[in-house]
Amino acid sequence: MSDWIGPLHSLLVSDGRAVLVTLASVRGSTPRDAGTKMIVTLHATHGTIGGGHLEFDAIRIAREALGGSGVGAWLARFPLAARLGQCCGGVATLLFQCVDRDDAQWLHELQQVEDDVPRALASPIAASAASPFVLTAGTIAKSALPPDAMRAAEQLLSQSDPGQALTADGLWYIERVVRNDFRVLVFGNGHVGRALVQVLGTLSCAVTWVDEREDDFPASVPPNVIVVPTDAPEDEVHDAAPGSMFLVMTHSHALDLELAAAILTRGDFAYFGLIGSASKRAQFEHKLAARGVPGATLARMICPIGIGAIRSKAPGAIAVAVAAELLQLRERNAAQAERRAAR
Repeated sequence: MSDWIGPLHSLLVSDGRAVLVTLASVRGSTPRDAGTKMIVTLHATHGTIGGGHLEFDAIRIAREALGGSGVGAWLARFPLAARLGQCCGGVATLLFQCVDRDDAQWLHELQQVEDDVPRALASPIAASAASPFVLTAGTIAKSALPPDAMRAAEQLLSQSDPGQALTADGLWYIERVVRNDFRVLVFGNGHVGRALVQVLGTLSCAVTWVDEREDDFPASVPPNVIVVPTDAPEDEVHDAAPGSMFLVMTHSHALDLELAAAILTRGDFAYFGLIGSASKRAQFEHKLAARGVPGATLARMICPIGIGAIRSKAPGAIAVAVAAELLQLRERNAAQAERRAAR
């Protein structure tokens, strides 16, 4: 998954240096899966490797490195037992990588992952300041990887899902980096829009936040959020990747209608939610049907939004209900994909 790339770039811009902490391998019961990442700077963190004493120790180790002359990458093994104050019973091996803003060309290359070319990131585990490098199927043969790391990279690049491998000698960590398909576009910078963006900022999604009122955006947003002030929000609908999720909650019913028409016309969305009541839905269905939008397409529009069990109209409650609805949809789609693959 590539959901850590944007936040790491943002934190390097603001802080200059960071430590990328990765669950390189796990054995038994652990709070998060292998490949999970957390970013640590002297002043901030992003993501979580499971909380508790494991995460507390990882942050401490990372900040000690940042406070000194820490360079390179190293592994640390943590038995999740009583000594660490955790009762999972498994073993987590963490990879710590010091990253400098001025030596992160590999990060810029990974930001191009949106072009769908399969990529793997090869990270040397050494006390030196050797940087990771990006591999594609066409560049593996030219790399300086040893045979076992090269085989791992070839295997990872041949699959479509994320994956990772820690070489037996512990000198290389190879991971398959895939495009983040949890993409959410939020149109509207009102109370609900602001609350929703904050909730989505805690999830592994890529958020594009769109509004015409540039001066109304908050001074800071979560690292996984891109702010787009524009007088032509419909363009963001047209430019969005297939399979994106759209949430329309602007200050204008007329603009909501135009955005709804644009989203429904393209039709390749994973989710389209429109804030409002059942009455607003009926009005929009009538107007959109008059524009030629088929009934089957209109049925895919979610309005009202949010899981039904949450009835509160408070902005924060709506935000939680909508985020839960998106997560339910992703879980349902993943389960369906697993069933299809098992046939």
